Amino acid sequence: MSLFPRDIVSAAEAIIRDFTAAGLMISTAESCTGGLISSALTEISGSSAVVDRGFVTYTNTAKIELLGVQEATLIRFGAVSEETARQMAHGALFRSRADIAVAVTGIAGPGGGSAEKPVGLVHLAAKSRTGALIHRKMLYGDIGRSEVRLATIRTALDIVRSLFSGR
Repeated sequence: MSLFPRDIVSAAEAIIRDFTAAGLMISTAESCTGGLISSALTEISGSSAVVDRGFVTYTNTAKIELLGVQEATLIRFGAVSEETARQMAHGALFRSRADIAVAVTGIAGPGGGSAEKPVGLVHLAAKSRTGALIHRKMLYGDIGRSEVRLATIRTALDIVRSLFSGR
């Protein structure tokens, strides 16, 4: 039995299998998911060969101190932005031994949203050491905190697989 729905487990299994075969490692930088992406990956036996580390950077200070996100970026664009997600992915990649990093920042709700940044808005970015980068802006809607977080895990694992396939 797993902590996660079957589709998430299957996606994580595929990443662990593919990364193991390729000799690659991954790191995560998570805000709104609070470590759940790393948890989904480490749910899989053999993940220690693939998962280097995970950064849970819920506050702006943590994003700055642990990932090197620029304070000016947070002031200008906010924590929930494409720019912040990209810098989080970059920081997770270059502050680890990973070949690919994935980062997520968003508003899971039920509060915290605004007209410009509604509940359910999540920015995701994945970056590889080759310089390839994928960004996705997702508007999951106000579907509930747990559902936003699960949807974010699914999207994060999907963009990791996309980046892996395109390398």
